Amino acid sequence: METIINDFIKYLSNERKLSSNTLESYKRDINQFHDYLNTIKASSLIKTNKTTVITYLIHMQNTGKAISTVSRNLASIRCFFQYLLMKNIISQDPTLNLESPKSEKKLPSILTLKEIDILLSQPQDKTSKGLRDKAMLELIYATGIRVSELISLDVEDVNLDMEYIKCKGNNKERVIPIGSIALKELKTYLTEYRKDFVKPSSDNSLFLNCQGQRLTRQGFWKIIKTYTKKANIDKKITPHTLRHSFATHLIQNGADLKSVQEMLGHSDISTTQKYMQVTGNKIKEVYNKAHPRA
Repeated sequence: METIINDFIKYLSNERKLSSNTLESYKRDINQFHDYLNTIKASSLIKTNKTTVITYLIHMQNTGKAISTVSRNLASIRCFFQYLLMKNIISQDPTLNLESPKSEKKLPSILTLKEIDILLSQPQDKTSKGLRDKAMLELIYATGIRVSELISLDVEDVNLDMEYIKCKGNNKERVIPIGSIALKELKTYLTEYRKDFVKPSSDNSLFLNCQGQRLTRQGFWKIIKTYTKKANIDKKITPHTLRHSFATHLIQNGADLKSVQEMLGHSDISTTQKYMQVTGNKIKEVYNKAHPRA
């Protein structure tokens, strides 16, 4: 059985070109399912039926596994059996028509406008590092880009004259306008302070760390954490919180959903619609407080 599982992982690597982390996840999920079958002395993986798969999913939920974990395991198991079917190792897929357990959709965490002002005002020192941090925070809130997209920006991706950035995300380039405050901070950083980070080994990365290398995701997370603590905001704030806040504030102020979708780089507008729910909840809250007959 170990040989079949290894062949499956090789197939995912060679044919599907999946990342090493994703391959490890598939392998771990299949091995855990295999171990479960051995524990309950069930038939082998190849002879597994639909009832056994359902029993395993219920077992995972009963042992406290998150709905997202159970769903991911089912996806891994389904992919494995589809591979066995393709290779004619089995004649029926036991996961056919099995639905993933539904999880309660959590609304994205956002900051209020006041909290945004407090957080973005925290880099107060006029050092090169402080002004770099200020430019990054203003830019990520002004554009709603992901942290991976922020740290991937190069100098030539910024057009100060036309007031936009070019963002390469999910193999598709998009152009996003920059607001006046972010533009001012970015211009100051680029024209006066980026040179302080440049070393002989530096490339054309927009945001550099103190070693002259492209700033990493972990580096930006530390920056967010530092300024969140200084701001004394009692919320868990991540780079994605600023992305969520960007989208929600745009919609609250009348931006159309399609435009927000394009700026965020969502392939499906249904992904963007969750921000409408946040806005709807806010409107209801305002109504209940203000209307005399609410």
